[in-house]
Amino acid sequence: MKLFFISDIHGSLYYLKKALEIYDREKADYLVLLGDALYHGARNPLPKDYNPKEVATLLNAYKEKIIAVRGNCDSEVDQMVIDYPMMGDYTMILHNNRRLFLTHGHIYNKDHLPNLSENDVLIHGHTHIPVAEKYNYIYLLNPGSITLPKENNPHTYGILENNLFEIKDLDENIVKSIQL
Repeated sequence: MKLFFISDIHGSLYYLKKALEIYDREKADYLVLLGDALYHGARNPLPKDYNPKEVATLLNAYKEKIIAVRGNCDSEVDQMVIDYPMMGDYTMILHNNRRLFLTHGHIYNKDHLPNLSENDVLIHGHTHIPVAEKYNYIYLLNPGSITLPKENNPHTYGILENNLFEIKDLDENIVKSIQL
């Protein structure tokens, strides 16, 4: 199974379209949204082509393939325009006999770990900074942000196939990778 991860869209129709073009080219099985889909939040600048309504419409076209969690900029009113569940603070899925704990990162993160077992994987967004590392007894992954990257990082997304997690920029160049 091939998973495609994006986080922190923040209502940018421009960057969502770019990411979905890559998702289609990658032929991933599922699109994993790690929160902050529609709104830019009070701390962020308005992103390029800010259009939450059209972002919702475009994401709804992929509803059968989306696994999503709520970010700190997502609200109950968002669920009224989104056709897939996205209000959970986290979800867990199995991938190649390994638990993946998917969350946005504002609650569970490197400094506040969920109860995980050795070699489980914590995947989150929120920081807008790509991460692929072994941390103590688990793997810690963050695909970065497709819309508002921080600390001079490029706009990025993540791919998990087999046990290889790659973070790529929007030109599909590998930025970071780790074998799980």
